[in-house]
Order: sequence, then C-alpha cells, then structure tokens
Amino acid sequence: MKALLLKYKSVVKFILTFLIVYVVLTVAYKLYLDVSDGSKYYPDYLTNLVAQQSELLIDTFGYNAEIKAHPNEPSMKLLVNGKFVARVVEGCNSISVIILFISFIIAFADKFKPAFLYLLSGSVLIYSVNLLRIAILSIGLYNYPWRREILHTVIFPLIIYGMVFLLWMFWVNRFSKKKKANV
Repeated sequence: MKALLLKYKSVVKFILTFLIVYVVLTVAYKLYLDVSDGSKYYPDYLTNLVAQQSELLIDTFGYNAEIKAHPNEPSMKLLVNGKFVARVVEGCNSISVIILFISFIIAFADKFKPAFLYLLSGSVLIYSVNLLRIAILSIGLYNYPWRREILHTVIFPLIIYGMVFLLWMFWVNRFSKKKKANV
C-alpha cells in the first residue's frame, strides 16, 4: 500500500487538496447562506444580485424584464414582457460552479500569482457567462416555452459546465508547471 501511495503521490495530493478546498469553500458558502436572513436582499445577497443583473441584461436585449420576490419560496420570479418565465434560485448564482472551478485550480496550482490571477479571471468569466446564460434562457423560455426542458436541463448546463471544463483544460495545458514537470 505504501508503495502505491508513493507511486501516485501527486494524484493523491491532487485529490486530497481538491476535496479539502471544495469542502472548506462549500461549508463557508453554506454558512453564508445560513446567516443570510433575506430581509434586505431576498433570498440572499448573491442570488438577488444575479436576478437584478439578469433583469438589466434582458432589458439591454430589447425585452422588458422584471424581477419580484417569490411569495412561496426563496427565489426571485423573472418576468419577460409581463410573462413569468423563470425563477432565479440560489443554484442560479453560479457560486457552486465557481467553488468547483476554484477547487480544481488550487489542487493543480504550483505558483500563487498565476493561480490567483487565473482564479480571479476564470471566476469573473464564469459569473458573466452565467448571467448571459440566464438572460438567454429567459428570452428563450419567453419565445419558445415548449422547449423548456431541453433549454434548462441540457443546453444551458452544457454551456456553463462545458466552459468550466475548457477553463480547466486550458489551465492544465497552458499554465500549470506540474504538467511540464511530468513530461
């Protein structure tokens, strides 16, 4: 067993680092959600911010968007031209996807500065693409409500998770010193 651990030391280190960072960030995010009382920013600050920014983005596409607090659940109702099309829930704010992205980059990082800059720029990109995703999804649901299932469960998750995967691959192939050391 010890020989296997020594042989695959870098793999074990990657997995443990990934899991530790992921658990720490997830617990911190859960604590943030538990502390958010929703009185000023419903249901929590980040979800409310994403809903407001999505509303502005939809407006720039020439539609009349409006958000309202959902009366029965912790979410924001998103209306396009007066028609209810979607709910912006905590899972729509991209934080869990950003946590996954950060965990991988830290687990595969070698030097602080390039990793930090990549984490920062990648997180901003994920957040921005997520806003664009919500806006396009909402407009799509407004114009093609019969395509709800494929839009929400296939195409738009593919966009956000596909982009995270491409960011990971770009990091591993372009910036990671560990890759070059193993060649």
